[in-house]
Amino acid sequence: MKFETAQMKRLIDLIKNKYFLVTLAFVVWMIFFDKNDLFSQYEYHQQLDKLKQEEAFYKIETEKVNKDLDELTSDKAKLEKFAREKYLMKKDNEDVFVIIHENKK
Repeated sequence: MKFETAQMKRLIDLIKNKYFLVTLAFVVWMIFFDKNDLFSQYEYHQQLDKLKQEEAFYKIETEKVNKDLDELTSDKAKLEKFAREKYLMKKDNEDVFVIIHENKK
């Protein structure tokens, strides 16, 4: 019993200590009320992860587009094929027929 009362007295003295109270108030303020609180930091971290994924995706897409551009500027046959497929271009003596498949539901 004597040991428990000594611990209680020590705890009460700690709670009455002004330095402890100021430190506790500071920690609570930083965790919950500051503009950079824990919840905001978590959201920022999630947003950063999403932006990193988007960056990786766009780097891959940029590499693909640059590769296609190099192929189109260096090879005339590929340029002609690209123009025919994407923009339905044709030569003067040709006819182009576009076939559209209807989806049956």
